[in-house]
Amino acid sequence: MPGTADADVASVYSAIEESAGLIDVTASRDVVWPILTAFEDELADAVIAFRVATNAQHEGDFDARFTLPKEVDPYAVALSKGLVEETDHPIGGLLSDIQQLCAIDSFGIDFGVTSGFKKIWVYFPEGEQETLARLTSLASMPRSLAENIDFFTRYGLAEKVDVIGIDYRSRTMNAYLAAPATCFEADTVLAMHRELGLPSPSEEMFNFCERSFGLYTTHNWDAAEIQRMSYGAKTEDPMAFFARLGTKIEHFVKNVPYGVDDPKMVYAAVTSSGEEYYKLQSYYRWRSVSRLNAAYIAARDKESA
Repeated sequence: MPGTADADVASVYSAIEESAGLIDVTASRDVVWPILTAFEDELADAVIAFRVATNAQHEGDFDARFTLPKEVDPYAVALSKGLVEETDHPIGGLLSDIQQLCAIDSFGIDFGVTSGFKKIWVYFPEGEQETLARLTSLASMPRSLAENIDFFTRYGLAEKVDVIGIDYRSRTMNAYLAAPATCFEADTVLAMHRELGLPSPSEEMFNFCERSFGLYTTHNWDAAEIQRMSYGAKTEDPMAFFARLGTKIEHFVKNVPYGVDDPKMVYAAVTSSGEEYYKLQSYYRWRSVSRLNAAYIAARDKESA
């Protein structure tokens, strides 16, 4: 059973601090503690994950993320606690617009241990995924989503949007799309990249795509082009995907003490500038406490039936 909120905040902070140290990043208590305490009532039941990346943009930082129930408005909380600033930019109204239009299963937030609050994730219910046609009806959406609708439709990507990610720090938005298997074949990956004007992936990334299960695109409000395409895979052995992930990240993979037996998420991305990099997500808590308790109760009832 979960302990007090204060105890859970302290234990999660300790795990973040220890895990960040594996890649020589020092977590800032002044940055992390206010985020954890802002959502402390939900933290004990959250799925919690840590993420590292191989690109220079993420050098010196370490990301943590956790889920929130749909009853909590993460943007309203972040504003009230001073984690984000009020803005007239369309990104400030995007979450509210999505809430008014869409059925929502849950939320998530993402933050850096030195950079602070970054993202809000919107998860749509299974079987009730959104369509790009509906999402592009929102005035607050980046125009590149609508301006590339023919591309999405042609590759079978327009009918099931599983997740929307809103990055308040970089002012970008991610659309996580259910994709047909052909989208992960090398010829199709290459064709999609060429059509969008993105650089061709390396051989290593082509091999990664063949083992992926989903993809997402990144958009900003200043351009009609898709900024980035990324691919995701789930594995218990991230090192099986790569010859090298970089010394620090290899050290993290081999030594992070949490979620050892849980699956890991690996993401590969190519940006419009030609940068190719990878992200690794490891779980501190793979399942929420309530789901674990529900599974225990179901197993107990089955045994006693």
